[in-house]
Amino acid sequence: MEIERTEGAKWRARIGYAAWIAGVVQFFVVHGIVESAWAKPYSWARYNISDLGNAHCALQADPESRYVCSPEHGLMNGAFVVLGALLVVGVALTGAGLWRRGGSATAARLLLAAGGMGFILAGLFPADVNENQHVLGALLIMGLGNIGLCLAGLGYSGAVPRPLRRATSLLGVVALVALGLFLSRHYLGLGMGGMERVAAFPLLVWALAAGVLGLTRQAGPTRPVGLTHHASYVSSGTKST
Repeated sequence: MEIERTEGAKWRARIGYAAWIAGVVQFFVVHGIVESAWAKPYSWARYNISDLGNAHCALQADPESRYVCSPEHGLMNGAFVVLGALLVVGVALTGAGLWRRGGSATAARLLLAAGGMGFILAGLFPADVNENQHVLGALLIMGLGNIGLCLAGLGYSGAVPRPLRRATSLLGVVALVALGLFLSRHYLGLGMGGMERVAAFPLLVWALAAGVLGLTRQAGPTRPVGLTHHASYVSSGTKST
């Protein structure tokens, strides 16, 4: 029974890791398709990520003046929703193999799930349709989600290598600093869209890396604890006879 529970947890974790990978990959694939549909070339530096999901063609004045017209906005908004849902699924299904028990891990997972909910809000409420809900979604992603990244480095289980723990927390710190620079309109030569991406994409980089590494570790040879102990007992019994 214990082995069955362990195998069930492993399969749930595999689904969670795969959900992270699928969510991030589909997002960037759709991002490329939608931006290529613009009549005026889309620039990662000049335009916000949200501009790809705007439902109407219009001049946008804030935070920087630009003309936005995204013919495939529905596709982009769908990708936002799918990404957010799969991020939440991954957080829910990855368990003891990735997270330790305790307050830091629980807080990290709740905040990361909040970041996933932010993507869902951003997709359901385009910036030029319901700005308040869209901004709330953005703050969940770049605010709570990135705080979750900082805490995730502390909430990992002991099986996660220390360099990965530190890299995860560092990603969160970098993203939060970038959010502050973005909100204060200090773009450091990256442009409005570039700095926004430094604030928003670390969460996706983490999800993709954690998903790939998690599946790789799960694919490695493992032996159920119960069988290992049984084998040791048999071996010692054989030697004593």
